[in-house]
Amino acid sequence: MPNFSEGSRADVIAELAGAAAPAHVLDVDADADHNRVVISLAGEGHHLLDALMASVQVAIDRIDLNDHVGVHPRVGAADVIPIVPLGGATIATARDLAHRLGERIWSELHVPVHYYGDGESPTLADIRAGRQSPILGGPELHVSAGAISVGARRPLLAFNVLPAGMDITGARALARSLRESAGGLRGVQALAFELSRGRVQLSMNLFRLEETPPAAVVAELERRGVTIAAQQVIGLCPAAVANEAAAGRLLEARLAAAASRRGAARCAALGDAEHIKLAGRLEREADSIARMGIGQGELLGGAERAAALVPVLKAAGVLGSELESMLDIAARGLRTALHPETLKRHAARTDALDRRLKTAGNA
Repeated sequence: MPNFSEGSRADVIAELAGAAAPAHVLDVDADADHNRVVISLAGEGHHLLDALMASVQVAIDRIDLNDHVGVHPRVGAADVIPIVPLGGATIATARDLAHRLGERIWSELHVPVHYYGDGESPTLADIRAGRQSPILGGPELHVSAGAISVGARRPLLAFNVLPAGMDITGARALARSLRESAGGLRGVQALAFELSRGRVQLSMNLFRLEETPPAAVVAELERRGVTIAAQQVIGLCPAAVANEAAAGRLLEARLAAAASRRGAARCAALGDAEHIKLAGRLEREADSIARMGIGQGELLGGAERAAALVPVLKAAGVLGSELESMLDIAARGLRTALHPETLKRHAARTDALDRRLKTAGNA
């Protein structure tokens, strides 16, 4: 999930995302106030490395920190690149990939690299405060691109709230009180920013989602009497912890959509009438499932659709291990988000889904 220091220039954002084509681009989430874009990618190791390197090259060429203005703290044009394991991937594998990426960035692009996250001692706060020199290169930073922070981490959710009728002083005090480090909510990091048009934003990272999902944060704010004007998910949200702010932004739905879209491209490349017709159907399925909401019926239907794409792509001869893994992760993640009453009400459907997932897991 690379974070680049550009959130305003549409052409640059398009170049950053377009350069990541060797992997699967799941989402592009730009914010002009923060002057920052988060691009969510998925892929196997070498595809992911090539995609990230290409996007970092664009960032170096097109973003100059000397001219950068935005409310979000940053040290680099390609500011932060967290590698997050999905499915059967391990955090150790993600850390190895992060180190391989960092070595390539320094040796090929000559931008200093910080390591952070799992297994590393510096925090992003240390790096941004200048308390840590780059591990590779430095201490001098790149003249226009600064330095890049690369690391492995487990899934977290960037979740923003705009409190109504609150000034920046009150928002900063609220942010401090919510932080786990200050005895607030478990698994919450929080900052407050002053945005344009007099708005203030409570910006949080929820890094223990199983303990403190977005709904728990909202409930705590409401308990304290805070009126919430808006909620925002940055990037993508795992279905199991999604609230209404995550509608249309589910990680698993975007994985399934990306697999369907790549399958469509492979079908179209084969060129015969039957595969071209199937390519159109797969593109329409990708567009539909990417916009999926958070209702229990939609989640069950999404899990079924993700699982059903596996035999369709296999029969068409365009599946491959990467797409199969993405669809399996998507189906299982959506299945995990189903409530007990949904499982009971739709027992026949969920039993059939579970049989299909069990068969896939044994394949």
